[in-house]
Amino acid sequence: MSYHSDRSSLGLLGALKLQAVSLFLAAAGCIAMAAPAAIPAPEKLLPDDTLVMVTAPDFVRLRELVRKLPLAQFWNDSSMRPFRDKFLTKWNEQLVQPLEHDLDIKIGDYTRLAQGQITLALTQNNWQGQDGETPGLVLLLDARDKSGELAKALADLRKKWVAAGKTLRTEKIREIEFLVLPISTNDVPKTMRKFLPKTAETQEPGDDQEAKKPEQKDEVVLGQYQSLLLAGNCVKALEKIVVHLTGGAVPTLGETAAYHADHLAMFRDAPVYGWVNLKVFIDLVSRAAAKKTDNPDAPNPFDLKPDKFIEALGLNSLKTAAFTYQQSNEGGLFQFFLGVPETTRHGIFKILAGEPKEFNAPRFVPADALKFQRWRIDAQKAWAALQKTVGDISPQWLSGINFLLDTANTAARDKDPGFDIRKNLIGNLGDDLVSYDKAPRGSTLNDLRSPPSLFLIGSPQPEQLAGSLRSVLVYLSQQAGTPPQEREFLGRKVYSIPLRPMGMPGSGDASSTPTTLTYAAGAGYLALSTDASLVEEYLRNSESQGKALRETTGLAEAAQRVTGPGTSLFGYQNDLESLRGFFEALRKSPASGSTGGSSLLPAPFGLAGGDEAIKQWVDFSLLPPFDQVAKYFSFSVYGGSATTEGLMFKAFNPLPPGLKSPDVMTKP
Repeated sequence: MSYHSDRSSLGLLGALKLQAVSLFLAAAGCIAMAAPAAIPAPEKLLPDDTLVMVTAPDFVRLRELVRKLPLAQFWNDSSMRPFRDKFLTKWNEQLVQPLEHDLDIKIGDYTRLAQGQITLALTQNNWQGQDGETPGLVLLLDARDKSGELAKALADLRKKWVAAGKTLRTEKIREIEFLVLPISTNDVPKTMRKFLPKTAETQEPGDDQEAKKPEQKDEVVLGQYQSLLLAGNCVKALEKIVVHLTGGAVPTLGETAAYHADHLAMFRDAPVYGWVNLKVFIDLVSRAAAKKTDNPDAPNPFDLKPDKFIEALGLNSLKTAAFTYQQSNEGGLFQFFLGVPETTRHGIFKILAGEPKEFNAPRFVPADALKFQRWRIDAQKAWAALQKTVGDISPQWLSGINFLLDTANTAARDKDPGFDIRKNLIGNLGDDLVSYDKAPRGSTLNDLRSPPSLFLIGSPQPEQLAGSLRSVLVYLSQQAGTPPQEREFLGRKVYSIPLRPMGMPGSGDASSTPTTLTYAAGAGYLALSTDASLVEEYLRNSESQGKALRETTGLAEAAQRVTGPGTSLFGYQNDLESLRGFFEALRKSPASGSTGGSSLLPAPFGLAGGDEAIKQWVDFSLLPPFDQVAKYFSFSVYGGSATTEGLMFKAFNPLPPGLKSPDVMTKP
């Protein structure tokens, strides 16, 4: 099989995966001399055409923070040792030792070489999205005072490469020597090949005995400046970095306005962060889509034009994406930002921005709720934006939606001549969506996956909304044309209807489990659930003063970490109690990690065999009782906000009370 054919089948993503693996494997056996000088931060090294960057500016600091994370402490707890030892034994036998054998190295000798920054970046490098072109892939690793060990590693790599009969060449960039190693799929260790996309071998048309074309090879370029390892998929990808390191004047990533703004807002003193120039990617896709032409002899009215799709969804208003994670004595904070300026925001991003209104848990949400979410989205505006988006993508799609609405409207008027689905149903949707889950009713797989949940839709006239929904759900009944049943509860009408076996989100196996939807109006909301008792509980709690979720200790303080001006989304999860049932279910089904006849866990990545593969790696019977490790878990919160610059999502995990100490973490 020719390598050119293989790359065509894998596409750009597969090629980049191969190159990334090659860079990391080569980095595990390379580097050269160093001088005692500080290496600049990644944004001061990478060129201004950087598309993607993920970095840990100080890997020693990051490693220490990770060691103190609650999950890391949980994993290293003495009660977890039997379970941990079996897993690590399998990890070493199946992955580490074979990989060390393939590479003829000891991985531990190289992991400790990361002392400063580790940065992985993708640069445009004149890439325009054309076939046969690839962006520049760059890996930077600062060894600091271990540069001598890195120099020895580079020398060893060179010797092994030559001894294996492989060719290499050297090139200089501003007096810095680089090794250029040809790399093909055959050079990837056997242990790692199962993690790469698999393709069937192909042969060029012609005689069956015709020799296959020689495999085309990529390159890995390796060099060092002082204590910094520079690795890339081509010499050109590293040139601008070397120019800057050696005193030349070239524009860097940190000097670009888009990156600089995100850096000031999110990255300062962060132990790990990442950034993506989305605008370049969107522009490349749009330009490629615009070149596509219709067949004038056979136009397809339903053919979706990618450029039109991008415009309608509002993707062309995206500028950047950024994320960061920080840890302090109070807990861990993850932030994700989409640069979508308010002045150009449209399509789905107009909907996602929501409304900056009251977002805390309403009084009726009970204290024993395991999950809670509230999203302040104006349904009227969202519906209008959705219609426009669909219409911009495909007028035929919009016509189809309107046809379904008109059909439902006509049918409903047989019983209610004054019914108008757009007025009575859509027109009664408010600006408040609330949902919460309670503890599962049992320990089977379906119970754990589908806990009792309640969904509430805010409405200016919830009773009218409930009545209107009755006219629509009749088409989803198990018996077409049968309206929902009605009954009285605390003076309110409660509707219930058995739905066709198409399933609802979180309702379990749709193909075999009958689902009855129950709903009722009360206290400004329409409440819906597949668990009738939750609807009744809501009708009671909406008028009572029972203990509420909002009174949970530490919740108000944690909420301040993820909310602020512009917040429209807020959520909570009781990680302690949510994990308890899952943890105990695994202990009770140690043979396969299954319960109720189905597997709780997928097969480990890269392994086939389902439950059998899991059994080879882990023994859940070795897990300790959950109470022995419960101190490592608490709750988490998240929030979504819109600003003039974009959309921000934050998630915060407060440090469990039992783990707090004055020197556990450093302030972010």
